[in-house]
Amino acid sequence: MLLFGIKENVKYEEIIKSSKFISLIFRVDSQKDVYLYLDNIKKEYPGATHYCYGYVIDNEKKSSDDSEPSKTAGYPIMKQIEGNGLNYVLLVVVRYFGGIKLGIGPLTRTYSKMAGEVIKKACKVSLVKGYNVNVSFSYKEIKKVDFILKDSKVIDKVFDNNVSYNAIVTKETLEKLSKYDISINKEVYIEKE
Repeated sequence: MLLFGIKENVKYEEIIKSSKFISLIFRVDSQKDVYLYLDNIKKEYPGATHYCYGYVIDNEKKSSDDSEPSKTAGYPIMKQIEGNGLNYVLLVVVRYFGGIKLGIGPLTRTYSKMAGEVIKKACKVSLVKGYNVNVSFSYKEIKKVDFILKDSKVIDKVFDNNVSYNAIVTKETLEKLSKYDISINKEVYIEKE
């Protein structure tokens, strides 16, 4: 199955039967990112009645109805994420209750629609399997390793007795680094070039 991420964060708004719904989709790499975005959303949209969400980061999935009736918000949001093959995303639908109850069926369809609309607006990118690695090498190898990693995301560099980089690399780049001391921290998905 093809997996997709999103290029940038996107927002979609609609008023349905007097309630204002705001759906937002974010690119996330960790649970820490998820909770930072959720905190920021609650500050940006104070007084909203519900902050319902779903997220997928590799095999980690979670959704929340945030006091809406069970499976009317988080579940349809998650179904849209999974149905579109998305990974490394957080999708939040904020609701300001307008005084008219929608009922279980219409409420579920509304959350599904709001999630689907923001996904349509998002620019999807293909993801391929990659690796979060640590690579250690001598100071005289810096230029060679920097060249090998020129198209990779280098997260951290440590200069001690030897040099150590933490980076996100493709399978091809991992093979090019094989002559160095490498440890694979975990498999990840990265944007296909």
